[in-house]
Amino acid sequence: MQDNPRELIRVDHLSKFYRVADKQPGFRGTLSHFFNRRTYNVPAVTDISFNIFAGEIVGFLGANGAGKTTLLKMMCGLIHPSNGFVDVGGFLPQRRQTAFLKKITLVMGQKQQLIWDLPPMDSLYVNAAVYGLSDEVTRKRINELADMLELGEELTRPVRKLSLGQRMKSELLAALLHHPSVLFLDEPTLGLDVNAQARVRSFLAEYNKRTGATIILTSHYMADITALCPRVICIHNGSLFYDGDLDSLANSLAPSKEVRVELKKSYSPDQFVNYGEIQELNDRFVCLLVSRTKLTQVVSKLLSDFSVIDLEISDPPIDKLIGDLFLKGVVR
Repeated sequence: MQDNPRELIRVDHLSKFYRVADKQPGFRGTLSHFFNRRTYNVPAVTDISFNIFAGEIVGFLGANGAGKTTLLKMMCGLIHPSNGFVDVGGFLPQRRQTAFLKKITLVMGQKQQLIWDLPPMDSLYVNAAVYGLSDEVTRKRINELADMLELGEELTRPVRKLSLGQRMKSELLAALLHHPSVLFLDEPTLGLDVNAQARVRSFLAEYNKRTGATIILTSHYMADITALCPRVICIHNGSLFYDGDLDSLANSLAPSKEVRVELKKSYSPDQFVNYGEIQELNDRFVCLLVSRTKLTQVVSKLLSDFSVIDLEISDPPIDKLIGDLFLKGVVR
């Protein structure tokens, strides 16, 4: 990111609710609803505000139904907000102006834009024509992105014959052909194996570094967030409850350390009661959650009281911390 970044996206008290019919089941309910139609509002996003600067990679975290995708779609202009204001690079997204659409792209892991029975290359040239790119520029950009994504002859095979990872990388190439400066990515690694996920993350990091593009990412894979997003925005039940540094969030959620110990023989759970909270006990292996303030004292006591083969100290897994956070809906 630049030393003096400029504000690129401004979301101000943004809300979205859906009007739903209040209808009872059965014929009587249908008849009553026909003559006396009643509705109620279901909130999807409630009074959310934040700013994103050019060149940032920001992760949106939240459980299923938290409002992440709805928020992303409002920032792209696919959904009109019920209340509030959103500005992306000086544009109102809901107007869907041509200049705005040329600046952004939206990739959804559960949707595809490539034509199933045609090779990706054919779809790429269709996209190029839509964006008014010349053949020379199109070839240059395809070669550049294909090299970054490690795609070769896959681009000339029918999409239906590609693996899921190859299809996802081809989808990314198609979405980035017009060199957008803002990327909205909704679950871009959904369903991919571990190796394919790692390649997509590596590509996104490199694309951000090369082009300075701003990336807004939602994912259920914490590895995506920890690998790419220094900043996270957490959403729970449609409301924002944390916006800031990922490491700071993890530290605030983890006042304890995990101490994993391999012992020469097995012990009963009651023998570890005074050392910390037992997370796991399996034969000669024990994992304890120990307060940071008591860590030195507890480790010394473990080493003196037990026959220890190996001892490892680490932070609790961030996906577990965030999972607990979602369950509570608040930052401790």
